[in-house]
Amino acid sequence: MKTNEFKKILKPLIKQVVKEVILEEGMLSRVVSEVARGLNTPVVEQKHTTSRDSIDEERKRRETEESYEKQRQERIKRLNESTGISSDIFEGTREIVQEASHSPLSSHAPGDQGIDITAIEKLSSGKWKQLI
Repeated sequence: MKTNEFKKILKPLIKQVVKEVILEEGMLSRVVSEVARGLNTPVVEQKHTTSRDSIDEERKRRETEESYEKQRQERIKRLNESTGISSDIFEGTREIVQEASHSPLSSHAPGDQGIDITAIEKLSSGKWKQLI
């Protein structure tokens, strides 16, 4: 078997296996988290007396950090776009009401205002307080 024939057979197989490992086994998320962890390493710097050179160095360092941050944000954006992840992953969902409690109000959402009973107070012509 010639080298070219061998490449034609192996290349699609290797490509498929690499794709499966990266996407299906969570390798991509691990790689991204390792890269993010590496970008967040603290920078150790020594303080010198304030001079024109140190101010220029500080400005250059700050510009470099801002440039790295912009590049990182762009990489994250491209990665999200390529995987089809939307920016709002909870879009179209609603809050789940917890029913573990045995409270009479456990089936109602915490933001529910309930029923307005001011009309009942008006019907009683001020006698409501005597009934309580």
